[in-house]
Amino acid sequence: MNQRITIDPITRLEGHGKIEIFLDDKGNVANTYFQIPELRGFERFCVGRPIEEMPLITNRICGVCPEAHNMAASKAGDMAYKVDPPRTAKLLRELLYSAFYCTDHTTHFYALGGPDFVMGPDAPVAERNILGVIHKVGLEIGGKVIQMRKYGHTVVEMIGGRKVHPCTSIPGGMTKGITEEQRKEIEEMGRWAIDFAQFSLKLFNDIVLGNKAYVDLILGDVYTHRTYYMGMVDENNKINFYDGKVRVVDPNGKEFVKYAPKEYAEHIAEHVEPWTYLKFPYLKKVGWKGFVDGIDSGVYMATPLSRLNASDGMATPRAQEEYEKFYATLGGKPVHQRLATHWARLVELLYAAERWVELVTDTEITSTNIHAKPTQIPTQGIGIVEAPRGTLTHHYWTDERGIVTKLNLIVGTTNNYAPIQMSTNKAATSLIKDGMVNEGLLNMVEMAFRAYDPCFGCATHSLPGQMPLEVTVRDVDGNPIEVLKQFC
Repeated sequence: MNQRITIDPITRLEGHGKIEIFLDDKGNVANTYFQIPELRGFERFCVGRPIEEMPLITNRICGVCPEAHNMAASKAGDMAYKVDPPRTAKLLRELLYSAFYCTDHTTHFYALGGPDFVMGPDAPVAERNILGVIHKVGLEIGGKVIQMRKYGHTVVEMIGGRKVHPCTSIPGGMTKGITEEQRKEIEEMGRWAIDFAQFSLKLFNDIVLGNKAYVDLILGDVYTHRTYYMGMVDENNKINFYDGKVRVVDPNGKEFVKYAPKEYAEHIAEHVEPWTYLKFPYLKKVGWKGFVDGIDSGVYMATPLSRLNASDGMATPRAQEEYEKFYATLGGKPVHQRLATHWARLVELLYAAERWVELVTDTEITSTNIHAKPTQIPTQGIGIVEAPRGTLTHHYWTDERGIVTKLNLIVGTTNNYAPIQMSTNKAATSLIKDGMVNEGLLNMVEMAFRAYDPCFGCATHSLPGQMPLEVTVRDVDGNPIEVLKQFC
């Protein structure tokens, strides 16, 4: 008799999701579905609002990465109004964004992904969390993690007006700048962040790379897929989170396409399935071939590992050294082992910290020339940034008054939904045999999605515009009296 295993809720991610694993008569995996049961309706209720409100509204999609939505929406507003923000405004935006990146990558490594390695995949559930990590590595390291997050949020508040959901980035630039006193404080925090990033890389080297079992797990076939890789790069094909062109390389590491934000629709399409609220983006010129990898499949990935694979290096010296060590250790480019994403994330953490210091020491960072007033009639606007979880695209259509008539959001995690589905299915198929299932194995299935650091609060779309609802009415003893269903 067929058996159904449900992991609900899945843990250590942003948002909500569940994994349904179906076993055949022999107890082996027949299929796995990574389902997203929640609905976020931003593409509907943003219609009718002024485009200049989009940086404030869309950053409410998520409390984890509101800065990414704020920046993408602001850049889309710049394009819609055909206005080029002053250089200082761009510097301030990227400075805020770099500090945010440090905070976000720190959170994932230590609180979400790290417990699987620091504590071990089979560690008791009660210990496989941030508290277990701190207990094992020491309170001092826990203090450093808290300090890094504090510094990042302090910079976001100084530049963005609020620690969460920043509000100063608007079409044409910024509404406020920083003083010399603030600049000095931000620089001091940035230099501390560089030390913290280097410390985190050493910790990874000692705990993960120093453990043969973990290295074998990373390099093994269970968590490996050969797909296309996407990431934003500057004019030298070096990684940039805030601005540049989107570069895609094929599974062999060869450049497939490099496009400007306004060209994204020529290259990206979205596939839908009836069993989830998420869409599955793919490369138009390759086509949707299903949940398969290889050069003939249009599936691509957009993560820290993808950005390293899609680039020719890092734009800061210390991060470049780590980039070279990364590929030398793992056998050259591109790296297809998904668990290596955790290491790539720390290389990016160092880059973000170095970039933070570069930006805050720029001589124009305290200039008061921070906004260019939009004067032209708005039309369409497209803004792209690299969210920590992948390439984030905001596309708005407006009328002549700047009122949004239509919008499309391709969120970082949305790019990765097909690879996540493939990874969880492959992990389940590889690990579950003859009906032998335990909590440790199921956690290793969860590790397949955790490498992508998915945010399903951001990523969820609704194709039919209806949300299934089931309400069970129970008596005082908990016995069901009536079940009410809508769209189920």
